[in-house]
Amino acid sequence: MAVGKNKKLGKARKGGRKKAADPFTKKEWYDVRTPTCFPVKSAGKTIATKTQGIKIARDTLMGRVIEVSLGDLKEDTEEEAFRKFKLKVEDVNGFNCLTQFHGMDLTTDKLRSLVRKWQTLIEAHVDIRTADGYSLRLFAIGFTKKHKDHVKKTAYASAAQSRAIRKKMKEVMNKETTGIDLHQLVDKLMLESIGKEIEKHTQAIYPLQNCLIRKVKMLRAPKVDVQKLVEAAGGAEVLAKATGQMIKAAAPAKPVEVASEDTGVKVAAKGKPAPKEKAADAKSDAKADAKDSKADAKAADKPKDDKKADKPKEDKKKDDKKADKPKEDKKKDDKKAAAGDKKGDDKKKK
Repeated sequence: MAVGKNKKLGKARKGGRKKAADPFTKKEWYDVRTPTCFPVKSAGKTIATKTQGIKIARDTLMGRVIEVSLGDLKEDTEEEAFRKFKLKVEDVNGFNCLTQFHGMDLTTDKLRSLVRKWQTLIEAHVDIRTADGYSLRLFAIGFTKKHKDHVKKTAYASAAQSRAIRKKMKEVMNKETTGIDLHQLVDKLMLESIGKEIEKHTQAIYPLQNCLIRKVKMLRAPKVDVQKLVEAAGGAEVLAKATGQMIKAAAPAKPVEVASEDTGVKVAAKGKPAPKEKAADAKSDAKADAKDSKADAKAADKPKDDKKADKPKEDKKKDDKKADKPKEDKKKDDKKAAAGDKKGDDKKKK
């Protein structure tokens, strides 16, 4: 294309290009607090845009689901890092996001490493309800293994055996989760006690290995009590310290002096007689404060009086200026008249 043909090219826009602002200047960092069932209390940080007008930062954080490895929620547990827990933000307290258990899953690499040849994979799922009103769905997985006197290369279970194992899995899951609350269930999931129980109870049908609760799905959750969440996170003071917001301790109330009916002596509210020296000191302090306040009031009134005194002088000056004005005007008129006479004389001479 020939140069100069396209009129749109080369023309600078009005105002020029806008400078690219750093988006992180409008962001805030919040601490993710874990439920009481986990040993580590802080699961990390999450980011949110600062409150601007109608858009509130708290609203963007509420309901946010955070996925954390069990290796980060427990100390020295790298072997159990394949288990992932989902935590849902239920409330925001200052710069703390208070979370509740929302689900569990296994990493794909762990799940794929379990699936091998020459064995049968058996899965079962069951819907449960905890004592505190949470509805969950548990998914269990297990694999057949060779027993002691096994001769065959393969360890396949028949359809009838798989059906019996699946039934036993459901029974064990229901038994282990009845009458417990959500936190107790999470403890069992962390220890994998349900999987061990399944292995024990299915041994008579066909020996199993690698029995795990591979997934936990939250179906329905009751309304969360915010006060319980705060207490579970360690209380308001712990949350304030975590974000650097120190709570000021309330000042102790001064004892009220009351005259006793029998003796007429002033007694403190707790029943102890009020010390005389302290009472005298308090009176002297009160008198000194009263004197200081009067002195301050007088000092504050003085400038006002000075201003009032200066006002007549200013008015007098203004009047003098007004009186001088007519004289100046008269002088100007005389000068004009003199200039006019001179011009007349010059004309006559000519």
